[in-house]
Amino acid sequence: SLSFLLCDPFKKILHQLFFFLPLFWLFCRGAFSEVVLAEEKSTQRLVAVKCIPKKALEGKENSIENEIAVLHRIKHENIVSLEDIFESQSHLYLVMQLVSGGELFDRIVEKGFYTERDASKLIHQILDAVKYLHDMGIVHRDLKPENLLYYSMDEDSNIMISDFGLSKIEDSGTVMSTACGTPGYVAPEVLAQKPYSKAVDCWSIGVISYILLCGYPPFYDENDAKLFEQILKAEYEFDSPYWDDISDSAKDFICHLMEKDPTLRYTCEQALQHPWISGDTALDKNIHESVSAQIKKNFAKSKWKQAFNATAVVRHMRRLQLGTSLEGSSQITSTSPCHRHLLLPAKEQQQEEEEEQEEESGEIEAQKYDSFA
Repeated sequence: SLSFLLCDPFKKILHQLFFFLPLFWLFCRGAFSEVVLAEEKSTQRLVAVKCIPKKALEGKENSIENEIAVLHRIKHENIVSLEDIFESQSHLYLVMQLVSGGELFDRIVEKGFYTERDASKLIHQILDAVKYLHDMGIVHRDLKPENLLYYSMDEDSNIMISDFGLSKIEDSGTVMSTACGTPGYVAPEVLAQKPYSKAVDCWSIGVISYILLCGYPPFYDENDAKLFEQILKAEYEFDSPYWDDISDSAKDFICHLMEKDPTLRYTCEQALQHPWISGDTALDKNIHESVSAQIKKNFAKSKWKQAFNATAVVRHMRRLQLGTSLEGSSQITSTSPCHRHLLLPAKEQQQEEEEEQEEESGEIEAQKYDSFA
C-alpha cells in the first residue's frame, strides 16, 4: 500500500537507506524531475531515484497515488520496475530499477551485423511486455525508441520499456481522450481528437517496427500541418531502395499495426501470433549498413535536431480544443535521452510560447531532420 512517509526530516530517512553517489548525483534531468544514481546501503545495489516536485502534480494527487500503486505491482522482465516510493513535504521519490545497457538505436548502430530476425526478436519482447501491461489495464501511451533501453551491456541483454510518465490506468468500459505521446509515434485517433484506448500502443509498436527495418520514420515533412495530415490519413510508404530487401511478411506485420482504424488494428496478442514474430518468415540477411546509416542520419545524438516538434503538436491540439480534455492540459512530450516528467502542468504554457516565438524567428530549422530521400 502507499502509506506515504511524511517523516521529519524526511531526507535524513532517505539517506539512511540509500547512498547517493556524489560524482554521479545528476543522472539526468527532465523538465519536471531529476533522476539520480544511488546505492542501496543494505545490498550495495545501484538504483535510479526519480525526484519529482509536488508542484508538478498539483491537482493530480489522488490519481497519481492510484497509478503509482499499480505500477508498483508491475513485475516483468522487459519493464523497468518501480521498486519503492517515498514522499517528503515537497517531493515524491520513485526508486526505479537501474538499466545500464544504453538506448536501442545506439546498440543497433554499434552492431556489425543486424537482420530482420534481430528486429523481430526485439519487437517480440516489446509486444510481450505491452500485452502484460494491457492485461493489467495499463496503457503506456508514449512508446518510442528512446524509451527502450537495454538492461545491461551483455550482447543478449533484454530490452526494457521505461518511462511511465504518461501511462494511464484504463478503467473498465471507458476510453481516454487526453492528447499525449510523442509526435511521430502518436496514433491517428489521438491527433483526430477521438476517444482512444490501448490500441494507441499497438500503433506505436508499428512505427517502431518500421524504423527498426529502415532507420527512418514512416511520417516526415518539414511542414507540420502536412506531417499531421500524413499521420491522420495513415499515409506511409515502403520506399525503394530501403525496403527492397525487407520481407513481405515484415511489411504485412507493420500494416496490421499501423492500421488507421483502431478497431481493425492488431492487438498485442494478434501481433504475437503473426508469422513474422512467431514463425520463421523474418529474413537473416544483413541490413546493418543501410539501417545504421539511416539511424545516424535521422536520429542524430543532437537532441535539438528533431523532425517531430512537440510544441507544434501542442498548438495543433489546442486548435482542436484538446487543451481542456478530461485530464487537463495536453501532455505531448519532446524527445529526451532520459526519464521525462510525469505530468505537464498548464503553467508551462509560457515556455511553449517562447519556443513558438523562436520557431517563428527562424530557429525551427535547427529542429529538422536531414532528409532521408
